[in-house]
Amino acid sequence: MKRVGAAPPQELDEERLLRRVAKGDRAAFEELYRRTSPWLAVRLGRRCADQQIVAEVMQETYLAVWRAAGSFAGSGVGGSAVGWLWTIAARRLVDAFRRRAHHAEPPLAAAPQPVAPAAEEEALRDSVGGDVGDALRCLAPELREVLQAMVLDGLSVRETSVLLKVPEGTVKTRARRARIAMRKALA
Repeated sequence: MKRVGAAPPQELDEERLLRRVAKGDRAAFEELYRRTSPWLAVRLGRRCADQQIVAEVMQETYLAVWRAAGSFAGSGVGGSAVGWLWTIAARRLVDAFRRRAHHAEPPLAAAPQPVAPAAEEEALRDSVGGDVGDALRCLAPELREVLQAMVLDGLSVRETSVLLKVPEGTVKTRARRARIAMRKALA
């Protein structure tokens, strides 16, 4: 339902679009999708080479956005619309990896298979090479995932905290420890 004098969706920022989506505005949802889906597909593609999984995650993400847009807290609490969207997508991607791993488990009688690197490890290996890539791979996993979220994905401390389900103070501490370790490794 369009209000008289309301700005068209093309003139709104992503946060205002989400507010309208929360009220059931399909045009706002379509505009949000038009703006963010190319960026989100590329970002997910960097973490997962399987385009079918990326497409499923995209669909699940935008369905969740449509259903839960009212739960977006907004910039008043330090969040951004695209950060919120990425958090949903990243969680859906992790869920997809878990589902795939669950369905791909060998029978108990089968010989143990060598552990394959995680998709994020493969993406990290492919996107960051040389001494920096080597230094990143030597970090403890909890430090590396904080750096990936904050530096490679551009998330804020708060968004990283939500994504990784750890307190903001823990994110800050891990980011500091990771930077110190990186400096030592690259010195």
